[in-house]
Amino acid sequence: MRILLTGKNGQLGWELARALAPLGELIASDRSSLDLAVPDQIVSAVRSVRPDVLVNAAAYTAVDQAETEQDAAQAINAVAVAVLAEEAKRARALFVHYSTDYVFDGIKDTAYLEEDLPNPLNAYGRSKLAGEQAIRSIDGHYLILRSSWVYAARGKNFLLTIRRMLREKQELHVVSDQIGAPTSAQALAHASAELLRRHTPAGSGASALRFRRGRFASKRAMRGCAEAEDASPIKPWGIDITSLPMHRSRSRAAGARVLMLSHA
Repeated sequence: MRILLTGKNGQLGWELARALAPLGELIASDRSSLDLAVPDQIVSAVRSVRPDVLVNAAAYTAVDQAETEQDAAQAINAVAVAVLAEEAKRARALFVHYSTDYVFDGIKDTAYLEEDLPNPLNAYGRSKLAGEQAIRSIDGHYLILRSSWVYAARGKNFLLTIRRMLREKQELHVVSDQIGAPTSAQALAHASAELLRRHTPAGSGASALRFRRGRFASKRAMRGCAEAEDASPIKPWGIDITSLPMHRSRSRAAGARVLMLSHA
């Protein structure tokens, strides 16, 4: 099996490069060798490698910044994804793509399912949904994995930010009205590898890849960090999200799970 991986230096891409390597010949690229903002580079890379599986771990992920850089977010998360999907279909390759709980509005009280209707509230969520829609309209072989609150021991993520702030501040105020499911990049990468081991072209459908179920409030999770670090106290902080320049869902995808949309 020949696998082409994009975004190898990101927190998920770094883990994928290690999890996918045992499956076959892995060609892993970063922005210097495959810039998703340049469609011609995408076409050239895919046609040169001729992969059996194309795994896209690259994305525009600056949620707040996307409000003022909507064209850039759309270029990477939607336009480039469409080109990748087209080239994967042309190569008769399986296209594996990662999306987000930001495609939902967060008003649901229980965990989201694959068949729930997306309703993104911000530019980042709209760009990711546009990428999903492009993949499905192109109608090749694909797996779309929606995850939330991805964290790792490297890169930029909520967990590392809080750990750093715990060392720097005497007291932290953390929002307590957002609920989500933190997802380990390593676990997501290994689950992706397992899906590829098991994948067979057996028609279309949707299913869920579930990790240990649970709901995590940010206050509860960060209290655990504070105890582990013997660090500063953390106090819940309510915030009116409607006053922010971009909209975040108040309650995001609850329940520790990854949603999988597939067509084979």
